[in-house]
Amino acid sequence: MKRIFFIIGLILMMTISVAKPSYAWDVTTTNELQQRMNEVGFKILNTNRIEKRFMFMAINRVYTRDIWTDVSSVNRIVWVKPTVLPYIDDDNELAAILSHSLAHGVDTYEGVLRGYISILNYWVAPNKYDMKADKTAVDFMVNAGYNPLALITILNKIGKQYRYDVFSNHMLASRRMMMIYEYIYTKYPAILVENEYKDNIYYQNFLLTSRQNRMLLLEKVKSGSTKKINYKY
Repeated sequence: MKRIFFIIGLILMMTISVAKPSYAWDVTTTNELQQRMNEVGFKILNTNRIEKRFMFMAINRVYTRDIWTDVSSVNRIVWVKPTVLPYIDDDNELAAILSHSLAHGVDTYEGVLRGYISILNYWVAPNKYDMKADKTAVDFMVNAGYNPLALITILNKIGKQYRYDVFSNHMLASRRMMMIYEYIYTKYPAILVENEYKDNIYYQNFLLTSRQNRMLLLEKVKSGSTKKINYKY
């Protein structure tokens, strides 16, 4: 009888352990965020053979193009606001944030005055350069061993959904996530087949809200078209 209770108890313990969040993060303080940013950030730099120097800082800044993260074109500091901590669930999502900023940061090494005014490109055409940075971030993450779908999940949590993006400096979050999904679908389809995020509630929400847009992508693939899809609101 004791053996039966022991087995039942063991099964319950295993069930409880499985039921724990798959994406729980152990970073809770600014100091811990700084340490993890260094570890993840330099891994991205090294594995992608980025021959440009950057440093990472967990700091608050008053001015920013993006509300959570940015990169300085003056001293090449990739920084993240500690207020983003409650929104990050794993190293993949941190890698997504850092990879996007690093993609912008690489551009700051190009142009006149050693790239000093390269950031003007972002101000003039933010959507164009955000799309470029998102695609580069996906490549950075894959090369570093991180799941690029985290770029969708973190954006789904922190990206604002405005009514229109015609007069906005940024593309609608829904369209931007679809552009990322299309890039992964086209270049890294195996990631979608062996999808470790399939049970993630934020990814599931993306699948729910992007159903019509994903149908448009499927139609494009079936037709063999190379035209850009005008994804819906």
